[in-house]
Amino acid sequence: MIKKRSFLERLTGSIRMEDEEPEASNPQEESSKKVTLNGKDIEGMGDNKDSNWEEEQEAELTIDLYQTPSEIIIQTMIAGVHPDNLNINITRDSITIRGKREENQSINKENYVVQELYWGTFSRTMALPEEVNPEEAEAIEKHGLLIIRLPKIDKNKETKLKVKSI
Repeated sequence: MIKKRSFLERLTGSIRMEDEEPEASNPQEESSKKVTLNGKDIEGMGDNKDSNWEEEQEAELTIDLYQTPSEIIIQTMIAGVHPDNLNINITRDSITIRGKREENQSINKENYVVQELYWGTFSRTMALPEEVNPEEAEAIEKHGLLIIRLPKIDKNKETKLKVKSI
C-alpha cells in the first residue's frame, strides 16, 4: 500500500524508507530494500555501492491551480529563486515549471544547527483542465509568489469571413 507523502516530504522532495523489509524468496532479494520515491515504490535500492543513490534528486514544486470563466491561474512559492534560474514551458494543454534555488555557499555545513530549507532543482508538470493560448500567457512574481495567468481558448468564438473576388 502506498502511503501519502507528508507535507515536508513533498516540500523538500525527500524520500521515505519503508520500515518493513520486503519478503524475499531468494538470497539476492534479501539484500534488496523497498524505497518510496515521489510516491512510487522502487525495488533494488539496497546496499549496492555502485548505485547512484547519492545523486541529487529533483524536488516536486507545490502549486495552487484554479480557474475563472476566462483564464486558468497557477500560483507557487519561488522565494529565493533568481528569474534566470526559472523556466516555464506552456503548451495548449500542459505547463512545466522548472527551476533551481541556489544555496549560499559561504556557510560551512558544520556551522548549521538546523537546515530545513530546500536548495537545488525542482520542477512540476501539470495537465491543464482546458486548452489555453500560450502566446497570451503572463507570469508575475510578487514577494516570492509566482502567479501565472493562462487565458482559455474560447471554442465558441465565431468570426465572419468576407469572400474577396479576384
